[in-house]
Amino acid sequence: MQEMPNQAQRPVYLDLFRIRQPVTAVLSIGHRLSGVLMVLSIPPVIWLFDRSLASAEGYRQAVALLQSLPVRLALLLLIWGFAHHFFAGIRYLLMDVDVGADIERARFSARLVFIAGLIVLLVAAVALL
Repeated sequence: MQEMPNQAQRPVYLDLFRIRQPVTAVLSIGHRLSGVLMVLSIPPVIWLFDRSLASAEGYRQAVALLQSLPVRLALLLLIWGFAHHFFAGIRYLLMDVDVGADIERARFSARLVFIAGLIVLLVAAVALL
């Protein structure tokens, strides 16, 4: 019969928000979240596209909806998600063929992905808002 582990040997509750993740881990999490964001955006985009093609009135409603501030902010989030996912995907493809796979270059390229995503976001914000 096994004895119960000592209280000091038990796992400790980890607060993931207090642990400082490496930039490559944050990039990986962002890549996954941006992919989920894009997949979840497919039904509303299809509905909006269908609405815009249904009639002239539907087109006007779709345009009015796209011009509202909350939808513009959601579009900015979606644009950032696409840009982040795109640049991170290119980075991962290059790493798969051993381009920039060492730790220093991986950290540098992760920072580049964040910067490129922010640049695309700022350009889109200027255009949309």
